[in-house]
Amino acid sequence: MFIKWFNEICLNNIDLVGGKNASLGEMVANMNKLDIRVPFGFAVTTIAYDQFIEDNCLNDFINDELCKLKTNYSLVNLKRTGMKIRNKILEGYFNKELESAITEAYRTLSRRFLDTEGIPQENTDVAVRSSGTMEDLPDASFAGQQETYLNVRNVNEVILSIKRCFASLYTDRAISYRVTKCLEGDLKISVGIQKMVRSDLGSAGVAFSLDTDSGFNKVILIN
Repeated sequence: MFIKWFNEICLNNIDLVGGKNASLGEMVANMNKLDIRVPFGFAVTTIAYDQFIEDNCLNDFINDELCKLKTNYSLVNLKRTGMKIRNKILEGYFNKELESAITEAYRTLSRRFLDTEGIPQENTDVAVRSSGTMEDLPDASFAGQQETYLNVRNVNEVILSIKRCFASLYTDRAISYRVTKCLEGDLKISVGIQKMVRSDLGSAGVAFSLDTDSGFNKVILIN
């Protein structure tokens, strides 16, 4: 279950696809009924992340580095630890089965869209978006801590961007935040691959279901 399409997932699947992808699944299911088009795509699941970590023998390495940081926490050690973990992840490889699943899903997504001559695309432009399983907890917010990569084209760039999203689980800011909040547990990440949209032909922004300054939840704020 390395790949799940947006129309296959919902909020019950946060452990599998993270908060952002689960929300995208809900949007695809519900917005289409209102004739609101949500850019389609798929999620590289936490099972794929687990497989990548296992194949590259990274579990013990990451845990050891974080334990050493915890016993001797400083900004210098934070930067060193984060960089060591991220570099190890970026040096890792996807096994053939996982790489094949990502490749086929990306090609399937690409063929949904036509080029200027009306021919199905081979390498469509996508956003590669991190989707953590610990996003938006009642007493913690991880917004913006993991990376997103825009206008990504071709399989090689998609795979590299997925690894970069995996690595962003261990940015200095993300590690520091989890230490400050004393957040421990089974930390995982999913990655969403979503068709890019032309913001110059439509509109772009962010909508909040409450007032971000006061927390008042009886309004919708759109920027």
